[in-house]
Amino acid sequence: MQNLIDIQSITQNVNIELVAKQIVEGFITGLHKSPFHGFSVEFAEHKIYNKGESIKHIDWKLFARTDKLFTKQYEEETNLRCHIVVDNSSSMLYPYNEKGKKNKLVFSLYAAAALINLMHKQRDAVGLTLISDKIEVHTPTKSSRSHLKRLFFELSKQLINVDKNKISNIAENLHYIADNSHKRSLIIMFSDMFDSDNSEIIFRALQHLKHKKHEVIIFHTIDKQNEINFNFNNRPYKFIDLETQEELKLNPNDIRHNYKQLVNKYFSDIKLKCSQLKIDLIEADINGDFNNILIPYLLKRKRLY
Repeated sequence: MQNLIDIQSITQNVNIELVAKQIVEGFITGLHKSPFHGFSVEFAEHKIYNKGESIKHIDWKLFARTDKLFTKQYEEETNLRCHIVVDNSSSMLYPYNEKGKKNKLVFSLYAAAALINLMHKQRDAVGLTLISDKIEVHTPTKSSRSHLKRLFFELSKQLINVDKNKISNIAENLHYIADNSHKRSLIIMFSDMFDSDNSEIIFRALQHLKHKKHEVIIFHTIDKQNEINFNFNNRPYKFIDLETQEELKLNPNDIRHNYKQLVNKYFSDIKLKCSQLKIDLIEADINGDFNNILIPYLLKRKRLY
C-alpha cells in the first residue's frame, strides 16, 4: 500500500496543510486495497452507538440505510486526547542542505501534519509541542477547526525557521510534558533520540509519562542508510555536528565497525527500556512511507478505544 505523495520531492516550500490532506486521502483510499481493508475508521460526524448511551442523537436515517446504530458527533466531542511532540533540535536537520529538501525534521513535520489531519477527521482532540533545549511551542489539546489551523501554522513556521545551533534536551522536556498534560492522553513523539543525556535519563522521563497514565508512541526518526548503517563511501569526509558545529575529518571505513556497535547498543538500550514500559518504539526511516506512521497510530488507537 503506497502513499500518493512522493516523499523524495517534499521540501520546506510546500503547503503543509494541503500535503497532509493528500497524504491522508491517499492513505484512506489505500486501506481498502490492502491487508488492512477490514480496518474500520470512523470519520465525519458519526460514531458507533454503544449500549446504554442516550438515544437522543442516534441518526435514524443512517440506521435505515445501514441497519447499524450511529450517533451524531459534534465539534466539541472527542474520542481521544492526543499530544504530538516534535524534536526541533538541530540534529533533526540531517541530511542538511541549503535548498531545504527532505530531512528528519521536514519528514517529522509532514508526518505530524498528516496525523493531525487524520485525528481531526475522527473528531479527536490534538495538541502540539515543539522541543529542543527548551519547550518552543506548547498548545492546548482541542478539536476545533480554528485550533487545527493554528497547529498547521506552527508546523509551517518550523519549515521556514531553520537554526543549526539548537541542542537536544529530550529528558527535561518530557518531564515538562508529563507535568503539564493533566488528562490521560496519547503522547506521540518524533525524535532521532540523539541527546547529550544518556539513555537512563531519558528512560526516567519516559517513566514519568507512564506514571501519569499516558500512552506513548515514539517514532524513532532516522536516515537509516547513513545514521545507522553508516553507508558512506570509502573516501575522506568532514562531519559537522549540527547542534554544536564541531567538525571531524575522517574516512568512514576507519570507524564504521565501532560506530555501528555503539549506535546499535545505544538504541538497543532504548528499545529494551521502552518495551519494559510498554511504550511503542517504531522506526521511522525518512526514506520510507508515511503509511509507516499512520498505520501504527491507527492500530494503537484501536487498542486503546
